[in-house]
Amino acid sequence: MTFKVLTLNNISVRGLERFPRDRYEVASEIGHPDAVMLRSADMHGMSLPDSVKAIARAGAGTNNIPVKELSKRGIPVFNAPGANANAVKELVIAGLFLAARNICQAQEYVRALKGTDHEIEEAVEKGKKKFVGYELPGRTLGVVGLGAIGVEVANTAHGLGMHVLGFDPQITVQRAWQLSSGVEQALSLDDLFSRCDMVTVHVPLMDATRHLVNANRLRLLKDNGVILNFARAGIVDEAAVVESLDSGKLGAYICDFPTAASKNHAKVVALPHLGASTGEAEENCAIMVADTLRDFLENGNVRNSVNFPEAVLPRTPGAARIAIANENVPNMVGQISTALADAKLNIADLLNKSRADLAYTLIDIDGAMPDSVIGRLQSIEGVLNVRRV
Repeated sequence: MTFKVLTLNNISVRGLERFPRDRYEVASEIGHPDAVMLRSADMHGMSLPDSVKAIARAGAGTNNIPVKELSKRGIPVFNAPGANANAVKELVIAGLFLAARNICQAQEYVRALKGTDHEIEEAVEKGKKKFVGYELPGRTLGVVGLGAIGVEVANTAHGLGMHVLGFDPQITVQRAWQLSSGVEQALSLDDLFSRCDMVTVHVPLMDATRHLVNANRLRLLKDNGVILNFARAGIVDEAAVVESLDSGKLGAYICDFPTAASKNHAKVVALPHLGASTGEAEENCAIMVADTLRDFLENGNVRNSVNFPEAVLPRTPGAARIAIANENVPNMVGQISTALADAKLNIADLLNKSRADLAYTLIDIDGAMPDSVIGRLQSIEGVLNVRRV
């Protein structure tokens, strides 16, 4: 069987090389694709054919993908969590120094100097006092969101001698094990803001996190504090940030999302969305998501999905496999098992996992799977799709 993968952006060759040429067709223009692989292309409003079984983003955020609509069709959306973590972490740490030492403002001052070397030297000595900064050891950094990136930022800042507070009520066991024992847990967001000199956010953009950094929390921050945003623009209420900068309460805003309202502000350093813009990060994301996509298409296994539960079942030798995506409702596994039993098909192995409103089932069957059984399974109310794997 040959799988077709449609690419909507330039994907790292290292990632595309993970698809064997004898089993995959990968192109930017291809009919009836089995999967779509992308980076930043906007899929909202895009018409997808019924042949599409999965969407794979070579990156972390999925705001450019209509996840809810795809979930209703039983289509998993994959991403590459952690693959770009080091790249983003390095830029965040650089942002700490940019804020603490007024580096960008000082460089702009120097570039504007005119005259002879002697005159420039005199101007430098006279003007440098305007850019006096501070050192990071002993300062308190708050890290909101302790996923792959947040944990790396927290650990690195702690290694620089900073006191680090972390907040993430949904931290996973895996990330907790990776977190330095020196990172202190904040009791709440307000608790974190009230105790910090600098705050960096590493959470996805959703209704619950929109304007997480707002006027009320900025008032809690220590005077001359710093906000760093290398996650998503909407997590920060920019109008509140500008107002706080103008009032002198906030010392600096370092972000990856320039806007007309803030990019020229004297206390703002806005970068052109460079967080994951390294060759290494692009390669890592493409490789991770390509491997994830292959495992799904070839084995039905689900890893690193933003909408479906993780479901990994080793294949039973000689068995036929079916993958079923369905609504998470009672008696679904019972109805599926009954359909298979009525067809006198023996279940060699079965895995059922659920996540919120969705569930996913992998079943290995002894012998072949008749089309009639596939049709019966698809007719069960609540089943979104059924696929032979």
